[in-house]
Amino acid sequence: MSLHIYNSLTRRKEPFQPLEPGKVKMYVCGPTVYDYIHIGNARPVIVFDVVRRYLENQGYEVRFVQNFTDVDDKLIKRSNERGESVPVLAERYIEAFYEDVEALKVKKATVHPRVTENIDEIIAFISVLVDRDIAYEKDGDVYFRTSKFEEYGKLSHQNLDELQYGIRIEVDERKESPQDFVLWKAAKPGEIYWSSPWGDGRPGWHIECSAMARKYLGDTIDIHGGGQDLQFPHHECEIAQSESLTGKPFARYWMHNGYIQFNHVKMSKSLGNGVNVRELRKKYSPEALRYFMLSAHYRNPLNFSEEAMTQAVQSSSRLEIGLQNLKYALDKALDRHDEDEAQLIAKVDDAVQLFHQKMQDDYNTPDAITAMFLVLNEANQYLSRQEGLSRKVLGHMAAALEMMNSVLGIIPVQEEQLLDEQVEQLIQERTQARKDRNWARADEIRDQLQEQGIILEDTPQGIRWRRK
Repeated sequence: MSLHIYNSLTRRKEPFQPLEPGKVKMYVCGPTVYDYIHIGNARPVIVFDVVRRYLENQGYEVRFVQNFTDVDDKLIKRSNERGESVPVLAERYIEAFYEDVEALKVKKATVHPRVTENIDEIIAFISVLVDRDIAYEKDGDVYFRTSKFEEYGKLSHQNLDELQYGIRIEVDERKESPQDFVLWKAAKPGEIYWSSPWGDGRPGWHIECSAMARKYLGDTIDIHGGGQDLQFPHHECEIAQSESLTGKPFARYWMHNGYIQFNHVKMSKSLGNGVNVRELRKKYSPEALRYFMLSAHYRNPLNFSEEAMTQAVQSSSRLEIGLQNLKYALDKALDRHDEDEAQLIAKVDDAVQLFHQKMQDDYNTPDAITAMFLVLNEANQYLSRQEGLSRKVLGHMAAALEMMNSVLGIIPVQEEQLLDEQVEQLIQERTQARKDRNWARADEIRDQLQEQGIILEDTPQGIRWRRK
């Protein structure tokens, strides 16, 4: 089976075929950096990190672009409230974004372009549309004529008459049609601005992504991703302005993730019910947060709750302990042959095949996680034998879990390190204390190790330790 992706444009699953064999050009809309990201913002970050990771797992070279909107109405309003400049405000939250997504084990984009660094490209883009009479200027603002793009509405599957009821902003009387959208905004007194052929001002929201996607990825990209809420008007407008400029398809595959809900209500900054990732990081591990995000199909809504997070913590921990036990046993295993070795390896291979089958079916991460637990269950049964374990079988199981985790990122990856001699010495002393039936001293040592973040575990292969 080959990779199939649900294309929001055609509303069906399609086999994935990039423009250039072996290479993928992927653009995902990034945050407007006027505040810390909340868990709703984090969902597309994690979802498209997994999309990218699996493409790379399949041998593709992925050029991944995710922008920062570092100037717009929200930033200007927030900067005025705080008495600081827009660039200073934006820089602080860009750095916070990097910290948060790195903590979530998300790979950094190939390019993270900023609107303020691409003003020349944006102005050039708009100028062509104005010259072709696809856009028009009115009192220093520039608008896109949606009537000039016959396919406007093809992504959200609405016609122009229907779309006028979906416009989120108040109708501007200066516009020729209510559906027309702004490409350039004239600067108001005291606002940040750039000089342009239409006067001082700044870009509209939609034009930024079209200009930056074209600059860094070309006229046509393979995958364009983002949250479901961006499908209209943002992505609809991107298509209209980009395809009007180039005469080519803007993106071959459109992918949109579902909403995060809080108590079954959409989570957003505007509704004031968002939970900041920065706060969640204090309570939950990044792997547990990723597990929660991937526990539902990316196109489905996902409800955030303490119960859901508790389950994610427990499930991620089960996988972590299972993999650690495999590695611990592997260190002590012998090069021997089991009678049922071939059968065990075949079961692991079946689970790996299931993993790929589910990932290739439009990134079905819940079922892909199930494949990981199939391997874990086989591993736990095998480890329960305690003796005569095969290095080959253990290695095959560990490698399978590590491969799947390299895509999903739901098991902590601990760097290999030498055992701390003091910890080893205390463990030996505790073992001797237990032999001597000196339970008080044994408990004292365990408490001492726990205070240092060391957790002792009794396994069939002996006592092992790990850090919290």
